[in-house]
Amino acid sequence: MAGEKGGHGHERVYEEVLKRLRRAEGHVRGVERMWEEGKSCPEILLQIGAVEAALKQISRIIVEEHMESCLARAGTKGGRDEALAELKEALKQLL
Repeated sequence: MAGEKGGHGHERVYEEVLKRLRRAEGHVRGVERMWEEGKSCPEILLQIGAVEAALKQISRIIVEEHMESCLARAGTKGGRDEALAELKEALKQLL
């Protein structure tokens, strides 16, 4: 919701997601550094795997929060079908 922290209406998980996003950003910079330093491909690939796992975890947290708050709220306001369609489209792009 507008006016709430982050503008998403997810006050409960806002700080957790922000912290995880910043950590993932640091890991991506680490991959770049490893590449520039000529680290081995297996080392770099392992780090990329860690970044992907971190982003998947962030996605899971956001989807769960969306289901618990936004979809529940939409269900009480009659907008459930539209909210589900939006979530399905986003998941198609994500997955």
